[in-house]
Amino acid sequence: MGQQIKVGITGQNGFMGSHVFNFLGTKTEEIERVDFKRNFFENISDLQRFVKSCDVIVHIAAMNRHENQQVIYDTNVELVQKLIQACKTERVTPKIIFSSSTQEERDNLYGKSKRDGRQLLEDWAIKEGGEVSSLLIPNVFGPFGKPFYNSFIATFCHQIIEGQEPTVINDSSVNLIYINQLSEVFYQEIIKKNTEKIKSYVVPHTSSYKVSEILTLLNGFKSQYVDNGQVPKVNLNSFELDLFNTFTSFIPKDYFPRKFTKHSDNRGAFVEVMRAETAGQSSYSTTVPGITRGNHYHTRKVERFAVISGKALIQLRKIDSDEVFEYILDGEEPAYVDMPIWYTHNIKNIGDTELITIFWINEPYNPEDADTYFVKV
Repeated sequence: MGQQIKVGITGQNGFMGSHVFNFLGTKTEEIERVDFKRNFFENISDLQRFVKSCDVIVHIAAMNRHENQQVIYDTNVELVQKLIQACKTERVTPKIIFSSSTQEERDNLYGKSKRDGRQLLEDWAIKEGGEVSSLLIPNVFGPFGKPFYNSFIATFCHQIIEGQEPTVINDSSVNLIYINQLSEVFYQEIIKKNTEKIKSYVVPHTSSYKVSEILTLLNGFKSQYVDNGQVPKVNLNSFELDLFNTFTSFIPKDYFPRKFTKHSDNRGAFVEVMRAETAGQSSYSTTVPGITRGNHYHTRKVERFAVISGKALIQLRKIDSDEVFEYILDGEEPAYVDMPIWYTHNIKNIGDTELITIFWINEPYNPEDADTYFVKV
């Protein structure tokens, strides 16, 4: 294994920052992540220690919304100034990847804060011999977004799950990029050996939809999945799959487990386990008492665990959280739990008899691209 690149992300706990941080956690052969805390910008010695520890700094920390536009501008420019000053004090020139926005050219103070922040970084790079890459990013969406802040898609998902009726104010076509795709862009920029010391480029959008079209898809997910337990048509590597994984991240954890309808007569019992409009792979496992399976997470797969015989404990934990969700399922009352992306999960036989579990996943297993990362719950 070669020398790892030490990467720190300002805004590590925000929507974009946390996704990029977690994505880089799947690249451990090349990347060593340097932890960043929000209060580093208030504690100069911590910020100086941070910049000195990094080969690459991804500067994402920024204010997106505030009732006073001037506060947005002042905050974002000040964050850039503090980052530059820390580098100057420590006499270090880490490669800085600046998260800018396609709003740079718009007539608002958020866009101006990004434009002026980029200029400050480029001036620093010229003077100090540093390296700056600025990514002008379109509208970003993905799981765990903050409603009424990060994206209208996060707002719509939240409202639909809460039983509210979202309102389309301006039914324009929106250029979008999914957070996993954007994380890949950041990763490629991190590992790239640039010949230019200063560069900027517009990150191409990966899809474009009218607001009303997205709302129709989300309402369909609610009807099919939440109300009827049916996985909608979501093809692999599609906008619909990314939107579905975004939508399901807003479903409260107490939605599961979902009981199946069990039809019994003098012959025995019949249970319908899975109904889906999309292709997938079904399998089953037997597990002896006391044994645990799993302890891994996925970044894109839709997966269902259905316990049909025996007694099981299913545990879930978001990989950047300590909170563990637990579900007890019993084959006497067959039920299922679906595994959210970015949640490590396991299943343990807590009964005295053999546990039989049916698994459904929306893509066939491919050992070359397994999308399976092992982390204990």
